[in-house]
Amino acid sequence: MLDLNFKGTALPILLCGDLMDKLEEKIIEILSKLEPLTLMEIAEKLNKSPNAVFRALRKLFEKGRVGCDIKTRRYYLEEGYEEQEDEEEIEDVKV
Repeated sequence: MLDLNFKGTALPILLCGDLMDKLEEKIIEILSKLEPLTLMEIAEKLNKSPNAVFRALRKLFEKGRVGCDIKTRRYYLEEGYEEQEDEEEIEDVKV
């Protein structure tokens, strides 16, 4: 968090990258425990705006971690994602 002084007051500025990573982690956690969910269902469960959740889902979709059923518009965790995550942790330990 950065503090900028603006007209005598300190304004906290949060780095968006950190926030999105946390939101992405929460989305993955929810989708791993529950059945596929719509954008609105995910937003309600996380108490976040649909726009913020959509941006996080789009990043996860681009990374191949989340998929979407076009007919039902429900998001789900891609098969094999948990295996990829375990492999990444193992690689981190080896370094």
